[in-house]
Amino acid sequence: MSDTQLPDDGFHPFESPPPEPDAGPFRPLQDIWLAPRATIRRLVDYDPGYMVIPLVMLAGIAEALGRASSRDSGDEMSLFLIILLALIGGPLSGLISVWASSHLLLFTGRWMDGVATRDHLRTAVAWSAVPAVAVLGLTMLEIVIFGDELFRSVTPRLDASPGLGILIFLFALVEGALSIWSVVILAKTVAEVQGFSSAWKGLGNVVMSALVILAPLVALFTLIALLAKLG
Repeated sequence: MSDTQLPDDGFHPFESPPPEPDAGPFRPLQDIWLAPRATIRRLVDYDPGYMVIPLVMLAGIAEALGRASSRDSGDEMSLFLIILLALIGGPLSGLISVWASSHLLLFTGRWMDGVATRDHLRTAVAWSAVPAVAVLGLTMLEIVIFGDELFRSVTPRLDASPGLGILIFLFALVEGALSIWSVVILAKTVAEVQGFSSAWKGLGNVVMSALVILAPLVALFTLIALLAKLG
């Protein structure tokens, strides 16, 4: 059996990591869907930085467009401006999100005897965003089909066409399923890099990380509400 030289742990965003000896072809963008633990293990063992930056930037764009649609941003700005702002702000928010998430997962994971490094957690978070990248593809298709009504509260063309109404419902259904699957992948990739045998423990790590942010905010808003009533 020949020796395999491991590369350093630096970022190599577009250079594909070599497969393990006798492990067969490595297709992480495909394998992450149904074999997230095995896929993330090979990624962190050979190149934790592989595709991290492109994935989180694309996921950030998808999230920005989704936010614009849910807030009916088209009532106040043009479709061009919505897309432009998503292309500018989305990648930045994606990078900030993966940076913050990896630190929070590292911090709360230590309470659960997790062993992952920050770089490996960053990889786990980034690769769980592959379904979000698929959502971005669907959103682009929706923009082509529905135009600016995707981002408006008033949708005369959609309201006048039952077919378009059914179609946009199906898009929403698929996107919802992809969002749920992204959480499943995240629980499994976090569990793998943290050394947890159960994906439920990985999910617990994710939930605890969210609570670290949400609990102080809820307490603050509750205090403000109480003070407002007393005042």
